[in-house]
Amino acid sequence: MQKTVTILFIWQVRKKLIKYLEEGFSHLPNIKLIFPSDLEENTLMQYISDADIIIGWRPSKKLLHCATKLSLFINPGAGVQTLVELFRDLNKTRSVTLVNGHGNSYFTAQHAVAMLLALTNKIIPHHNWMLEGQWRKCDDDAISIPLRQRKIGLLGYGAVNQKVHRFLSGFDIEFGILRYDWSKQTKPLPTDAIRYNIEQLHSFLSWTDTLIISIPLTNITHGLIRAKELQLLGSEGLLLNLSRGSVVDEESLYLACRDKTIMGAAIDVWYDYDPMPDEADKKHPYNHPFHKLDNIVLSPHRAASPFDDLKRWDEVIENITRFAAGNNNFLNEVSLDNEY
Repeated sequence: MQKTVTILFIWQVRKKLIKYLEEGFSHLPNIKLIFPSDLEENTLMQYISDADIIIGWRPSKKLLHCATKLSLFINPGAGVQTLVELFRDLNKTRSVTLVNGHGNSYFTAQHAVAMLLALTNKIIPHHNWMLEGQWRKCDDDAISIPLRQRKIGLLGYGAVNQKVHRFLSGFDIEFGILRYDWSKQTKPLPTDAIRYNIEQLHSFLSWTDTLIISIPLTNITHGLIRAKELQLLGSEGLLLNLSRGSVVDEESLYLACRDKTIMGAAIDVWYDYDPMPDEADKKHPYNHPFHKLDNIVLSPHRAASPFDDLKRWDEVIENITRFAAGNNNFLNEVSLDNEY
């Protein structure tokens, strides 16, 4: 008789997703899914001692330490920087595997390409002029930037930038890739690309004129891109950040865009996720007035949309299926030493 694997969900799961998960595990009779009626700590504590797997965001330290059977924690999102220290502490006396989610990588890559094209083709200013009834503003007002023969630098080469590379491979452009661990690259690249490592960051940036950042936030990557690095991109340089705001120093980025040290930027990740309203009751997730610049595309950390897509949960189903079969080779397992 197979051992029952109990999975506890620590957020309010919508009905469509519950049905999708139940169908995904219909061939595994030993899987028990628990969807608590509410998320009060007392309610979660009723189930926590039986949980082999927990799925959700931002578990409390108390919850994890009471989960004495816990072997696997699945964070459905890509960012785990808030969990690393918590699991380092937990694993001083336990052995709990932390896994993150890459189910949104296709949408994030699609959003990256959309932001890049909006930035290069000046879609937003021309759209706004059309709203104002200004018909056919010309190149003198906002000229498009051809992608042809640009040098795309992919900073990080995980699930997102691998797809960005594939999506952009039909353009007549060159690619350079900076990856921390090239031994993980087991598949052929979509196109030829110059390979760089972290020690070659400045050479990589000097070569690049269109920087697309998709790397985890760690102690190493925090503030990785500052004034010097932005200067290396040059006056024709474009920057897209899809990782975490803090990878790029905020003041350096603002000044580089304002002073045209670089040509422009498209940003989906920010610096203040609990902004106070200003005197006009507007909220801006940053400390410098990016919204007053004319060479930037602003996006409210929504690259992972649509958030209700069900197929993004297939990798979660796959990891639980492996666990139930006794296979501990999980997709997207986090190295607590490397912080991603």
